[in-house]
Amino acid sequence: MPDVTYGDRVLVLVSSVAHGRFAAGLARPDLDWLVMAPDGGLVDSTGAPVDRERAEPEVAWATSDLFRTGAPLRPFLGLARRAPSLRWFQSPAAGYDDPVFREMATRGVTITNAHVNGVPIAEFVLRSVLDEFQDAATWRSQAARRVWEIHDWREVAGTTWLVIGLGGIGSEVAVRARALGAAVVGCRRHPDGTEQVDRMVTPDALVDVVGEADVVVLAAPAGPSTDRLVDDRLVARFRPGSILVNVARGSLIDEAALLSGLDGGHPAVAVLDVFATEPLADDHPFWTHPQVRVTPHNAAGGTGRHLRQAALFADNLDRYLTGDPLAEDVTAAVLDTG
Repeated sequence: MPDVTYGDRVLVLVSSVAHGRFAAGLARPDLDWLVMAPDGGLVDSTGAPVDRERAEPEVAWATSDLFRTGAPLRPFLGLARRAPSLRWFQSPAAGYDDPVFREMATRGVTITNAHVNGVPIAEFVLRSVLDEFQDAATWRSQAARRVWEIHDWREVAGTTWLVIGLGGIGSEVAVRARALGAAVVGCRRHPDGTEQVDRMVTPDALVDVVGEADVVVLAAPAGPSTDRLVDDRLVARFRPGSILVNVARGSLIDEAALLSGLDGGHPAVAVLDVFATEPLADDHPFWTHPQVRVTPHNAAGGTGRHLRQAALFADNLDRYLTGDPLAEDVTAAVLDTG
């Protein structure tokens, strides 16, 4: 393949899906594209093939389509990890606990994350809780059997929710739960007084307040301070009949402790979108436990996130091209978590 010369233009690595949808709106005179196909092959903006070994992206814009089945996530990250030319990696998500981020940050790559998934994740949490409170599974079963039978169900209004982690996701959950009439207790390490909750606590008080909660939502980042946060001691204090929803990371839960608690009815149900090991092993007891609801790390799947990702990248791209500080720069935090 011939060498490709880009001169002073910034070369951005992007998936073919994101390029096809957003490249026209992101056109800049000093920008060019390195487009990765589903099979991991590379082409430039004219469609000419580019040798992976000679590809020199300066920016990598990772988008959520890379995480779908059949997408080139591994070759995309592989190229970003080994390209000495890379200066900035834009992530599509808020979390930055994956070792790949530290690996890139250690060699001088700026890492920016994206708080664009709070809306769909909060909607997922509300849907999950309403499904359990209203016993919607009974309606679905009855409809399939053509059975006409009513039942009473639990209202969100008047319940107490404990939201652990009040970043972009936890805050969106809190706002929506309060809108439905719930009282929300928020938990974060460093409250700043702006939290839209009814009461704030710090993590050291969790064991004292978790028993008040009808719903416990995990939305805190992964890290040493949250590793196995939900352990035997905390599980033992869960309110009987309560619901646990984890939309953070699987590492926040001691799985054996949770299974034991579920068998005892506290919590009564665990809605789990994230797991210590993903995909979840075929023989994992979560699949078959009657009180566990398993979803495949899909809580952020709302379609509106794509436009929000593109808007954030467009803003950061302009900042990058003019030498201004990037929004959502988490490089220092990534290095600190290592």
